[in-house]
Amino acid sequence: MKISIITINYNNGTGLEDTIKSVINQTFADFQYIVIDGNSTDNSKEILNKFCDKINYWISEPDCGIYNAMNKGIAAAQGEYLLFLNSGDKLYNSQVLENVVPFLGSADLLSGHTNMNENEKFKVVKSLETITFKHFFRYSIDHPSTFIRRKLFDQIGNYDENLKIIADWKWFIIALAKFGVSYKSINCIVSTFKMDGISSRPENRKALLAERKKVLDEEFPFFVKDYSELIQYEPYAKNFLKLKNSRWVCIGRKIGLMKNITFQ
Repeated sequence: MKISIITINYNNGTGLEDTIKSVINQTFADFQYIVIDGNSTDNSKEILNKFCDKINYWISEPDCGIYNAMNKGIAAAQGEYLLFLNSGDKLYNSQVLENVVPFLGSADLLSGHTNMNENEKFKVVKSLETITFKHFFRYSIDHPSTFIRRKLFDQIGNYDENLKIIADWKWFIIALAKFGVSYKSINCIVSTFKMDGISSRPENRKALLAERKKVLDEEFPFFVKDYSELIQYEPYAKNFLKLKNSRWVCIGRKIGLMKNITFQ
């Protein structure tokens, strides 16, 4: 089996049904679908029973948070690649898996584009062609649009359940920076991501940054100070580049007013 799709859910029956429908309506059907529910008290269990013949494996039991639920999904997964699609998120259209299958095997991480849904306003964010360590100081890889080779979890370990918000971020940065896993951007929109989850909420921003700093200090202490200093100077560098390429500087050079001024 090539792909296992893992959906975690807690008290989001409406979102869960949307997610399930986007998965079971795929034109490519050779995949495993797993749903891990945290013993929801809304109508989530009714939704799971409604679609039970379309779901390969599901459980509904108490868990210790989103990453504990994801790790349960990993334990049940049989596919060569895993995709984490939380309740409320959806595969972009019915051809997503069919479009991705030809790329399987070409890299450890296959990252497609993401259709961001913020209060029903949509914007497509493209996956990066290359990933740098600096990128992780502020961003991550879009989890619901990235297919992860299953065996990497055996090599690197599962998601850190001590973290509440950024365990997937930690896993990605360690996989790329310490284990040197391969990464490839694929030119298709994989998921529609609803920006109402724990990592997207403004009230969780402070906790998110604290968790991120803790991981960087523990895992990459040698680099943190230098990169922190460089980031402080980024606004000045951006303004410098704007000045260098500004219309008035170009005009000044042409008429000879700035012929002795150089920008390094």
